Amino acid sequence: MKPIQDLSPEDVAQGLADDTILLVDVREPHELAMARIPDAVNVPLSSFDPAAIPDPAGKRVVFLCAAGVRSIKASEIAQGAGLPYDAHLEGGIRAWAMAGYDFDRG
Repeated sequence: MKPIQDLSPEDVAQGLADDTILLVDVREPHELAMARIPDAVNVPLSSFDPAAIPDPAGKRVVFLCAAGVRSIKASEIAQGAGLPYDAHLEGGIRAWAMAGYDFDRG
C-alpha cells in the first residue's frame, strides 16, 4: 500500500480549477446537506464501495471528509481493492472552509 498523500486546500482548489482532480466526498448524506464542495461526488464511507467511484478519466482521485480521518480510511480501502487512489484533503472540509474556499451551505 502506498502512503496517503496529504493535499492542502490550495492543492485541491488548483486541481479542481485545472480539472485534474476528481474529488470524492466520503461523508454521509446528512453532512452534505449542511456543507458540500460543489464539484465533489459522494460515496459515503458507511457503505463505501470503491467500485462506486466514477471513472476518473485520467484525473487524480482525492478523498474528502469532515476533518481528514475518514478520507484516509477510504484511500486505504480503495488501495486494498487494487486502486491507485492515495490522496486526501488534509483537514477535510473544515480546512477547506478555514482556508476561505467556497462551498455550498444547506
